[in-house]
Amino acid sequence: MSTTKTKKRATILERLEFAVIRTILRIIHAMPYERRIPALGWVMQRVIAPLAGYNRRVADNLKLVAPEIDAAERARLVGRTANNVGRTLAELFSPVDFKARARHVPLEGPGVAALEAAKAAGQPIIFVSGHFANYDVIRAALIEQGFDVGGLYRKMNNPLFHDYYVNNISTIGTPLFQRGRKGLGQMLRHLKKGGCLAALIDVRAGNGEPLTYFGHRAWTATSMAEMAVKYNALFVPVFSIRRPDGLSFKTHIDAPIPAGDPSEMTQAFNDILEAQVRENMDQWFWFHKRWKAIPKAQLIAEESEL
Repeated sequence: MSTTKTKKRATILERLEFAVIRTILRIIHAMPYERRIPALGWVMQRVIAPLAGYNRRVADNLKLVAPEIDAAERARLVGRTANNVGRTLAELFSPVDFKARARHVPLEGPGVAALEAAKAAGQPIIFVSGHFANYDVIRAALIEQGFDVGGLYRKMNNPLFHDYYVNNISTIGTPLFQRGRKGLGQMLRHLKKGGCLAALIDVRAGNGEPLTYFGHRAWTATSMAEMAVKYNALFVPVFSIRRPDGLSFKTHIDAPIPAGDPSEMTQAFNDILEAQVRENMDQWFWFHKRWKAIPKAQLIAEESEL
């Protein structure tokens, strides 16, 4: 019996879904960059998020972890969250224009000196962040400053959209590593030679630990902290923050989290991320099912992943 893996073919529904996405992006791309970004923010806020049910999920998440927020402010955050997500998508799918701006954003924060020392010593660095503002600003800025940063990403369910997505984020910088066994091998070789890795670890992970985020249990992957300890890599929380103009950014490089127990290191990251989000509540992707329980079957299925 042949064990050769074939690439998944797109279904009719997936082809239709991709056609709709590409049509929207073609219309958006006809605009200058400064109009394109807020335009998709508006479309996401006023059309896509309400129709897709994202607004209800954002509101439910806010009610769960921030019940002190009143209804009017919660409604504002629901809309602003969708707007930020739309802007982020417009930026990621405008990689040439986005990279030209993002790579010149200065690196700021208490961890910058430690990064420079690690780079000079050839010590690997694992940058950890979350789906906050536009996370790829940091990757572009770090690459511009001479850091050999590899990005970790998940495979998209729609194969057509997956290819389109990877082609776009590759323009911002390479190498890129897909989660899974093959990507793990490539990523470890990159780290062992003194390279850097950028990963978003704020999504629900069945192969992680039941840590806390905003005071509630949130399954969080500890694999990045485990690798940092094993390969003597700095474990550094990093963030980009969208400025009030909606187009420009600033960065925050936190001090490295000391090596120790991987679960404690990852919990420290969760706490640092929460502090950043509380200062800019509309910039985190509240769309995620962050606090949903992990079914036992999914826990078993995800054991082989990162």
